[in-house]
Amino acid sequence: MFSEYSKIVKDGLWLNNQAFVALLGLCPLLAVSNTVINGLGLGLATTMTLVVSNTVVSLIRNFVPDEIRLPVFVLVIASVVTMIELAMNAWFFGLYKILGIFIPLIVTNCSIIGRAEAYASKQRADKALLDGLSMGLGFTFALVTLGSLREIIGSGTLFAKAELMFGEAAKTWQIDVITDYSGMLLAILPPGAFIGLGLLIALKNIIDTKVEQRKPAHIQIPIQAAQEQ
Repeated sequence: MFSEYSKIVKDGLWLNNQAFVALLGLCPLLAVSNTVINGLGLGLATTMTLVVSNTVVSLIRNFVPDEIRLPVFVLVIASVVTMIELAMNAWFFGLYKILGIFIPLIVTNCSIIGRAEAYASKQRADKALLDGLSMGLGFTFALVTLGSLREIIGSGTLFAKAELMFGEAAKTWQIDVITDYSGMLLAILPPGAFIGLGLLIALKNIIDTKVEQRKPAHIQIPIQAAQEQ
């Protein structure tokens, strides 16, 4: 049982990361990841959507006919996103204005619909919830990592405008990574997002290759010896 849960977590966070491996949900990933706070805000909203929608889909899976399965799943996701959007409008209005249209567009995020259809509709609620949490945190990790890279290269700062999410006390959280830095506009613009994502995917592939090479080789009987036997 533990190994099943462990596999779900590893798949969501790394092995089947929706941004770095499946390459799903790239529209919001590339659009709002110009700062850490923007990426974190959208990532947490997406994570909450995945957790709630996966759990609800798993609970109702035996009561929904196959003919209307997808429309019902989309309705569930849209309801969750609407509640999150209203909450952000009420308590995080500054961040809500920056993220703009990309909050309601979570409804059409193919990674969320894909997890509901491919996994949550076939699994128990506990596994569906863990899958949603893992996939959401993996997506958030991608957003925050890309946002950090672009913010440092583009502006020379980190955690700029943290007060949008954490209140007035967070105004002092900004870190000037590079002092007296005029910035690099390319990193903040959309082309910088594509370049940064490509570099992160390449880095992940390098890490995976190194890890695979360090695994002990399995002892195998040579083909010729096997044929002789």
